[in-house]
Amino acid sequence: MRVVDSHFHWFPRSHFEHMANRLEHPRTERVGDGYKYFYNEGRGFLPLPAVWFDLEAGLAASEAVSGPETVVVCTTGVLGGLLDQLPTTDAIDAAFAYNEEIAKAQRTHRDRFFGTAAVPLQDTAQALAVLDHAVGDLDLRGVNLGPVTAVEPIDADRLDPFYARVAELGVPLIVHPTDLVFGEMLSDYGDALQRTIGRLFDSSVTVLRLIFGGIMQRHPDLKIIQTHGGGLLPYQAGRIDKNARQPLPLPPSDYLKRIFVDTVTPQALTVRTALEFYGPDKVIYGTDYPCWSPRAATDVLDEARLSPEQRTKVQSTNAAAVLNLTSAAPPAPLTR
Repeated sequence: MRVVDSHFHWFPRSHFEHMANRLEHPRTERVGDGYKYFYNEGRGFLPLPAVWFDLEAGLAASEAVSGPETVVVCTTGVLGGLLDQLPTTDAIDAAFAYNEEIAKAQRTHRDRFFGTAAVPLQDTAQALAVLDHAVGDLDLRGVNLGPVTAVEPIDADRLDPFYARVAELGVPLIVHPTDLVFGEMLSDYGDALQRTIGRLFDSSVTVLRLIFGGIMQRHPDLKIIQTHGGGLLPYQAGRIDKNARQPLPLPPSDYLKRIFVDTVTPQALTVRTALEFYGPDKVIYGTDYPCWSPRAATDVLDEARLSPEQRTKVQSTNAAAVLNLTSAAPPAPLTR
């Protein structure tokens, strides 16, 4: 069985070197062989040690657990949306460069590594240009979606053409937590509040905006992947339906059940809940490497006692379908 790890993190070092040359925030500072990434006008930062930039080590760690046919899908993770804190022109240039580096890795590690795009959303027309380049020219297989764009929420009316184009291209939006919205207010206890609950709140609010803002209703073909077992949403679906005051033709939980969620959750109960709520065709395997380990991720699936059919869907066929994991396009010159 070809195992697909849908939640894997690797970053091209060139992006962080570029950000280290900036004087204003967001920017990075070199720390040994890694970096600190400062955002929110320097009030928050993320440590990024060297493991985040070693793709060969990450691929080897995945293959050691799941076999030589393992495929990883690289996402921006908690850094999603940070480009939106840059001036628009700088953000667009940085996104083009980042996406081209991700595409280069996809071509180099053909059929073992697939990339997803960073698309800043400050300017809708420019976002569409970055999107078309990333998917149409570079063959990237998804689009990372942060919770806000500049000072706007992601359900701003002007972004509807962006969501329409993502749906038309057939690639999924990947909703991963960030620290942009709730990080400061939940920074107590050594960041324990933010890392445990705040990040799940971040991705859950993002998905609810896609529902309550009518985006999923207007674009029924839009594919969405929410990380970490769907965050807080499957456990509160009844309350969401009860208290929703939005003029939607369907209960919010109906839209929720269209979403794919991954198994990056260190608890078998959460995996079983995801299978029951979303259905076995909407749950996909992930490791969150290097934040979590492939061994721990597979151990949770063992503890959840999936049937052989469920295991094949979760670890292989579901992700391959939603992320269009056919062979990567052959190398081609990169032009802008």
